[in-house]
Formats: sequence, C-alpha cells, structure tokens
Amino acid sequence: MVKVSESNADDNISNDVNNGASKNASADNNKSADDNKDAVEIESKDDRKARLKHLIKRLPNLPGVYKMLGKNGDILYVGKAKSLKSRVNSYFAKTIDHPKTRALVARIHNIETIITRSETEALLLEQNLIKEYRPPYNVLLRDDKSYLYVFISADKPYPRLAYGRGKGNHQKGRFFGPFPSAHAAKETLVLMQKMFQMRQCTNTFFKQRKRPCLEYQIKRCRAPCVGLVSPEEYAEDVNNTIRFLKGDSSDIHSALIEKMEGAAEALDFEKAVFYRDQLSMLREVQARQAVYTVQGEADVIAISSQAGMTTVNVLNVRGGRVLGGKNYFPDVDSSEPIADNLSAFITSFYFQVTDDLPSEIILSHKLPDQQAISEALATHFGSKVTIKTNVREHRAEWLDLASLNASNALKTKLGDYLELHARFNALKDVLADVTDRAIDRIECFDISHTMGEATIGSCVVFDQGGSRRRDYRQYAIHDIQGGDDYAAMKQVLTRRYKKQPLPDLLLIDGGKGQLGIAKEVLTELGILNDTLLISVAKGEGRKAGLEVLHFIDHEPLDLPMDSKALHLLMHIRDEAHRFAITAHRKKRDKRRSSSVLEVIPGLGEKRRRDLLNHFGGLQQLLGASQQELAGVTGIGPVLAKTIYKVLHE
Repeated sequence: MVKVSESNADDNISNDVNNGASKNASADNNKSADDNKDAVEIESKDDRKARLKHLIKRLPNLPGVYKMLGKNGDILYVGKAKSLKSRVNSYFAKTIDHPKTRALVARIHNIETIITRSETEALLLEQNLIKEYRPPYNVLLRDDKSYLYVFISADKPYPRLAYGRGKGNHQKGRFFGPFPSAHAAKETLVLMQKMFQMRQCTNTFFKQRKRPCLEYQIKRCRAPCVGLVSPEEYAEDVNNTIRFLKGDSSDIHSALIEKMEGAAEALDFEKAVFYRDQLSMLREVQARQAVYTVQGEADVIAISSQAGMTTVNVLNVRGGRVLGGKNYFPDVDSSEPIADNLSAFITSFYFQVTDDLPSEIILSHKLPDQQAISEALATHFGSKVTIKTNVREHRAEWLDLASLNASNALKTKLGDYLELHARFNALKDVLADVTDRAIDRIECFDISHTMGEATIGSCVVFDQGGSRRRDYRQYAIHDIQGGDDYAAMKQVLTRRYKKQPLPDLLLIDGGKGQLGIAKEVLTELGILNDTLLISVAKGEGRKAGLEVLHFIDHEPLDLPMDSKALHLLMHIRDEAHRFAITAHRKKRDKRRSSSVLEVIPGLGEKRRRDLLNHFGGLQQLLGASQQELAGVTGIGPVLAKTIYKVLHE
C-alpha cells in the first residue's frame, strides 16, 4: 500500500511504502498534527475550507482508506473508498442534510489517505483502523459484546458443560453457537442438563466435593465428582450432548430406545425409566423444532429502513436449527442506498462484533461490493463463506422470518426515535438565543459516593440516535478529600478532555458551583469556546420537573414541566446518575466485603480467597456454621472459631 499524507506547511505529497496502518505511522501523523496545532487554532473557517478543498483536488482516483482528523490530530472518522477523490469530495457537498455528517465536516481540520491495491485491501484496513482507534463518528454497533456460546470442556474424564461470551475467552474445548441471547443459551443448558445430566460446576467446586450436590438430587447431574457414574457412561452422555447440539438428534433417539429396551429386558427398571425420561424430553424438543430439521448453518441478515431509521435483523441458524435473532439499529445515513448501508453493517458486524463465520450468509439485498466483502471475510477468518441473496425453500423461509423481525422492530423503534428527534428539535429551539451551533453529541457527568467513600465519576453520551453505551466511561476518583464533589468533578473533566474531543453540548449535573468548576477546567485546557456548557440544577424542593438550566454567559432558563427539551436533559442527567451510582455501589460493596475478612488475624490473602471460592461468595460465607468453616482446606477449628466470631458479632 502507498500512504499519502499532506502537511500544512508545504504542498508536497510524500509517498511511503508500508504494509498497513501501523501504530508508528499513526503516531507520526498525530505528532505532525500536534506540531501544527497553534497554526490550526488561529486559522479561520474560510481558510480551513479552502485548504481542505485544495487537498481534495489532489487526491487520486484510486481505492484506499481516508482518515478525518480533528483540531488536535485526533481521528474523527475512518472510511474506505473505490475512488478516494470522489468519496472524500462527497462529504463537502452542499446537499448533505444528515446532522451527524454536518457535525463531522464542521470538525475536520485535516484528511489523511492510504492508497491500497484493491477494494478488498481497503475494506480490511478500514476495519483494522476502526478497531484500533474507535473513531467517534464511525458506524460502530451499540452493543458490541461477543456472542454467547455453549461449550464442552476438554477435561478428562469428566468434561464440563457451560456457556460464555466469545470463543477465545474460555478453557479449551468444543464450542456450539453462537446464541443471540443469554436466555437462549441458558435454556439450551438447562435442557442439556435434564436430558444428558452433564456437570456444569467449575473445576474447583468439582474437586472439592465429598458428597453429591443438589443438582444430583433434582436429577440434573449424575454426580461424577463422587464416582456415581463411570467414565464410560459419562463419555456416552458427552457424545449424545455433542450430537444433539450438532443437530443429530435422530440417531440419539434410536440409541435411547435400544438402551431402554435392553435395560427393561435385564430387569434394570431404574435405568429403563432414566432412558424413558430422556426419550420423552427429546421428543418434546424435536416437536418444537420440527420446522427447522434441515441441515446447514447460516447467518440470515435482513435490513429495513423507514423515516430516517434503519434496522438490521441477524438470524442465526446452526445445525439446521434457528437459534434466534437479534436486532441492530446502526447509525447510518438513510438517504444512502439501502444496499450500501447493509454493506457497512456487514463489515462492522463481522469485523467488530462476532468471532464466528458460518459457511453461508443470506442477505435481503445484493451488496454493491459483495465480492470484495466475501474475499475480505475469507482472509480475516481463514475460511470460505458464500454470500447469497436469491434463495429458495427453507432458506427463503429463514430470510422471510428475518425480514419480518426487522420490520416489526423498526415499527417499535420508530416511535421512540420520532420522540427523541422531537426532543432534540425542542432543545435546539430553546437554545436558539444561547447558541447557533448544531447540537448532536451530548456528554453528561455526575459524581456518586457514600459519605465520601468509593467516589466514582460517570460520563454518558447521547446523540440523535439515542444513548451511545460504548462511549460511556467511569472514573475512579483518587487523592481528594472525601465528599468534595467539586474536586471530584474537576479531576474527571480534566482527565476526560485532556485526551478526548469536546461534544457539541457538555452537561453537568449540579448548580452554579459545578458549572464554575467546569468552566475553570475548560479554560485551563484552552477549549472553553469549543462547546456549549450547561449545568442542570434541581429547582424548588429538589422536585423532578423543576430543574433550572445555568449557562456561563446567559441568564438561567426555567423550562416548563411539559417541555420536551427539559425531558431530554432530565433523561440524560438521570442516566448519568444511574451509571455513576451503579459503579459506586459495586466498588463500595467490594471494598466493604473484602475489608470484613481482612481484619481477621491469621487470615491471609490465600485463605480469604479459598474461603470465598469454597462457599461461593460472602453471603454464603456468612451463613456457614463454625463446623463448616473448619472443613475448608487450611482453616482449622481455632481459626474457624475466630472467623465465625468476627462475622457474627
């Protein structure tokens, strides 16, 4: 690839050969931007537009990746293009109405490009850069947690059945899925327990057992921990579980019938009843899933767009069975062709969210760059994938199901979206006399503590698409006097905006005092005029709906209780409070729970950990008797008596 960058100091283009967007190259680019920071700050808007226009004219008509840079050299947006010149130039067209695009263009101070040899290379490089830098204006999915998988561990001779997120985050074993929700994964696990009775306990718990646990009593485990099932019989249960998860339930059905009849002939009626119950549950599952008995695995993806909102439904089919689906609401420009928006979603989804690639991807619309995406996915995952749009029979039924779910989700979400859009418009009208800046991104801060203990600062982010949870941040406050909210707010704002760009509106939960602290911080950082600063204070009696808005250089605003603008700010403020207090309570409770055990003489870190692991947590430990405490490895009768006395007096 050939990297093309333009310096503000001269008009020469420097071409360097590299293998991608390395961190060193990025660091050099940011350093160059920092060196020119002073020149950029005094540059007028007209000069900036003229400079960018001149830069765009010299871009090549070649495929590649472009980076939009902000005032301080921070990466605002990363995109790919068949033609860099045409694509970058489109951002500066006068007909652009999307508020997010207009907000992005208003912040661009420089553009860097990387030329690639093909569109596929550009696609891969774009996703690498997005993953590394997570630019604020890119189409990044709001829920970017990994999918859930059911897995069977490689432990011998008694493997464990469990579930977790992502394939690479657990012990070695066989993985089945992905499951689109925790409910679907847990339901499958419970079903496997009832049918094949594999253990689900952790290895630590398994090794410590001296007698069967409750799972054995309710017939969800065969108690391999105390040798109540032979390794050969347990291996058979493991094989049946694997075959069922792979969709081979018909063979299991025949095998269970044979075993039930054999046990009955041998007059082993208890075992015959066991196989009969397994058969009964298997028949029930087969009846529920009869419509999905075909073979194959695929991700079925349908997109729907209406009134400025776009929904994508991803339906997961594994072993011929539909495991469920999930709806996404990507922040895309709905005025763009729907196939282009689906293409943007596909790349974000497979490169940023899931680590599983099926053999087929079935789409509701043919992609303009379908071949390039197919090649990029094959390169990234190391396995071939077939992308289809024209499908028949059961695949057409899957696609109809995904399309129906996308349409229904869009109708539901559209009501919320229109209300949110109305609230942003109302806020714009209310602030018309205060500022003429476009309000798209809002960041709000709150401080939470209990009498100065475990102080936490929170930052939540909203835009016209709703809450941006992936941008939420929590800050642990250090080196201040307990209960000093002003010092805490100063520390949070300083740490945040030393590294991050300012939003269009900065909202502070508090009155004039907190507003003064925020003004002081932004002034020290030299960025006071880069945002609209507002504090929202409780009104008379601290009742909700009586909030007052305070500004730096404007009279306070006392909005009516039915104001949509006030509802928006209250919603964001309350979300910041919820996010802060949740983190604070977690930190406080962790500190308190650990401190109870830390004061016990003779109870070191290892013994504390062994105690909590043995009983499963502090609450279970508090309910243990003195004799049960003495039964823990490393805890004798004398120490057990001391522990019990400290915990219960």
